[in-house]
Formats: sequence, C-alpha cells, structure tokens
Amino acid sequence: MRGRVLIIAGSDSGGGAGLQADIKAVTMLGGYAATAVTAITVQNTLGVTGVHPIPLEFVEAQARAVLDDIGADALKTGMLGDAATVAVAARIIDSAAGVPAVIDPVMIAKGGASLLDARAVEAVRTELIPRAALLTPNAPEAEALTGLPATTTDDLRRAGEALLRLGAKAVLMKGGHVAGERLVDILMTPEGETAFEAERIDTVHTHGTGCTLASACAAGLAQGMELTAAVARAWDYVHRAIETAPGLGSGHGPLDHGWPLRKR
Repeated sequence: MRGRVLIIAGSDSGGGAGLQADIKAVTMLGGYAATAVTAITVQNTLGVTGVHPIPLEFVEAQARAVLDDIGADALKTGMLGDAATVAVAARIIDSAAGVPAVIDPVMIAKGGASLLDARAVEAVRTELIPRAALLTPNAPEAEALTGLPATTTDDLRRAGEALLRLGAKAVLMKGGHVAGERLVDILMTPEGETAFEAERIDTVHTHGTGCTLASACAAGLAQGMELTAAVARAWDYVHRAIETAPGLGSGHGPLDHGWPLRKR
C-alpha cells in the first residue's frame, strides 16, 4: 500500500458515489484512503432524497486528526455543499502545504439533485480553483464556473483555458455530457493538452464516475506518478469499471470498482 489520500466529501448511502466510491478507487489502485465527511446523504440509484450536513468544526477536526497523525500525500475534495464548507476545505488544503489537491467541483448528482448551492459556486471559483493541482469538471460544472458554453469538445477547451486562467495548475475537462459516439476527455495544463478518447459505452450505470475518476487521479499523484500518467491510469481504471458495471438498482447504477480483483 503506497500513497495516502485524504478525501473531503459526502457519504453516499447507496455506495456508488461520494466517499464510498472514493475509498474503493484509492484502495483498488494500491493507495490508502482517509476521510473527512462533509455530509450524509440519503440516496440510491434513483436519486438523492435527503442531505444532512456535518458541522463545520467537525469536518475540520476530522481532517486535522488525519493530517496530524497519518498524514497525506494528496487531497481530494468532492461534495462540499455550501460556501462555508468550501472555505473549510480551502483551510485544510492550506494547512497541508505542498500536498497536491484534486478538486472535483461536485454540483449535481447523477439523478439531478443539487449538491452545491448557488452561493458556493463563486467560493469554488475563488477559493478552490487557485489551490487545485488538478480540477476535474464535467461540462455543466465547467459552464457554471466559467459562464461559457460547454456543448462541444472545442467548447470544453475554451472553458478549460478559462479555468487555467483562474489559477488551476491543470484541468481534466470531462466530455461525458458532450454529444457524440466517442467520449473525449481533455487534460489541459499551461504547457499543452492530452486527449483521452474511446467509443462511448451505452449504459445508465455511471453513478459515481466523476468521484471515482478524481480519486483515482489523486491516488496516482499520492504515489508520486507524473500528472499525465496518473490521469491515464485513472481514466483506464474508470473506463473498465463502467464496462463491467454490475447493473445494480433501478436507476443510475454503480461502477464495478473491484474489477482488478477478477483480472488476477
């Protein structure tokens, strides 16, 4: 086991997204996952029906307990919910000086429930993006953060450039919401870009894809991998996890996070 990842995010009772997906991804890629829980959600493959925020002082105390004892080689943020929790996440990142942060700007659950209030979007823009070693927005999130359209791959590039100007060191622009037979994600840095492309998988079982991808990237960075290599491994892991999804539930089902176990 190599690479300690502290995950600051919400819990998914259905196990497909949130902290549960994060922990599975980091573990399956050989890392060690620790958590600071920001909220408890009531959800399954059909959607989110309840959210219970964790008190801010308790979120910060969880992170402090982990950092003071176990330590971290990378941080990953997921569901934060409101501007006050975004501010806490920013303080946690600052307290772990030199530790790269993967910021997944979670805004909307797969079933459509809002997971970030409108006032928090500006806080993400000003407090988290400048602290991001890697930002991983999907198209709707990129639109909300930049005010630019993100309906084509070229749109994603333009939004990515805007996010780099806001201070992110790198952005992984996810193309799952962009129409087309092929899926194209683009890793962008000030030095250039790398595209990750594959035939789109026709499935509804994609719950937790964003959480899983961001945490898989964080695991790679925690293990000392170069950014492009970490993203490439994470991308392949998630692609295979979607291909082998078990088909659980009556809605947007979870991925098969454990597929590498059956490959051996």
